[in-house]
Amino acid sequence: MMHHKNCRLHDMFQPCLSASSNPTSQNGFYRRDLVLSSLSSSVLILFPSSGSLAEEDIKMASLVDEINSYSYLYPVELPSKKFLFKWVESRKPERYSSAAPLSPDARLRIVSERVDIIDNLIISVSIGPPNSMFIKSQDKKTWTAKDVADSVLSDKSALRVTSSQRMTESSVLDTHSNEIDGELYWYYEYLVRKSPTKNIRESNSYRHYVASTAERDGYFYSLNASTLNKQWSMMGPLLQKTVASFRLLPPTENYVPPYKDPWRFW
Repeated sequence: MMHHKNCRLHDMFQPCLSASSNPTSQNGFYRRDLVLSSLSSSVLILFPSSGSLAEEDIKMASLVDEINSYSYLYPVELPSKKFLFKWVESRKPERYSSAAPLSPDARLRIVSERVDIIDNLIISVSIGPPNSMFIKSQDKKTWTAKDVADSVLSDKSALRVTSSQRMTESSVLDTHSNEIDGELYWYYEYLVRKSPTKNIRESNSYRHYVASTAERDGYFYSLNASTLNKQWSMMGPLLQKTVASFRLLPPTENYVPPYKDPWRFW
């Protein structure tokens, strides 16, 4: 039945979905012109995996946010291990003006988030303007992935500290960029030193993140996926697939640009 299902999905996702965890794949995970009629899609896709996941299949589901016009895939099951993810949609997609701020100045805001508390996984999408300390040109083709990462991370803190102090909480491990269907995406991997959970206090415990950022209408749209550093060898490849699948979609009539009605909070 699953083989038959994959065949039916072939016409929807062109070219065929690949097993690569490289976020710079030109093929991506699905076409940018995919437009679904609801905020969340029930489509499930099988990915043959590799490495630490021992060539097993991975079921991925698709989320489409029409309010902010983006989509991504996230893991829901590892059939060969009989492992089910326990995702909870902690923040349903909402407009930028009403979204939860990540810092006191409310520049960067979470517009959607899902968590798996049992397995210590978080996937969130945030929107915010570029930080002029790092993004000094209007030409996005001159922006490096490191500049974009520094810009986003400088605004990612709930503490009342300066941008430079916020950045010391994070260590950027790797950055690169890629152009997909004419859209630039900047990718980065980083660690956050703050205590990852209330129950874990070891000094060597961090959250390990991978992220993808794209720019539209003068704002950065960023998908962040993370887990505990000790779980990275198992969960990291899955989160990398999620980050690699992040796409800005052509706006529909439901799209609300971040600059529209900044006073509105509902």
